[in-house]
Amino acid sequence: MKSRLLVLFAACFGASGVGLGAFASHGLKAVLAPNLLAVFEVGVRYQLIHTLALLACGVMVMLASHQAVQKYFYRAGICFIIGIFCFSGSLYALALTGVKWFGPVTPLGGVCFILGWVLMFVAAWNMNEVNQ
Repeated sequence: MKSRLLVLFAACFGASGVGLGAFASHGLKAVLAPNLLAVFEVGVRYQLIHTLALLACGVMVMLASHQAVQKYFYRAGICFIIGIFCFSGSLYALALTGVKWFGPVTPLGGVCFILGWVLMFVAAWNMNEVNQ
């Protein structure tokens, strides 16, 4: 079931986001330069914010009665998953390795986040249209 997949990813991203945040606060503070620690923390912040959006998409796929609405929420959730991997993942890799080529992957994740929010809007708009 599509909603189950989104909720499972949200649960994994939520747990790992909290773990990575704790790791940054306690394990990386003494190891990373302040600017790289800040980069890592931005990755955690965006991961956790979009984990909540992903969870909302999973719940809405379950609750929506119209197939088109479910489709848009599901696609939004997929965008959030890809966005977390690309945006947050590239920031984690950049902060931990210092390898600069991870940097260009970050905007791709940002575009996925934006697309996910747009698809959520479309899903919500279609909910209104279907219910009238």
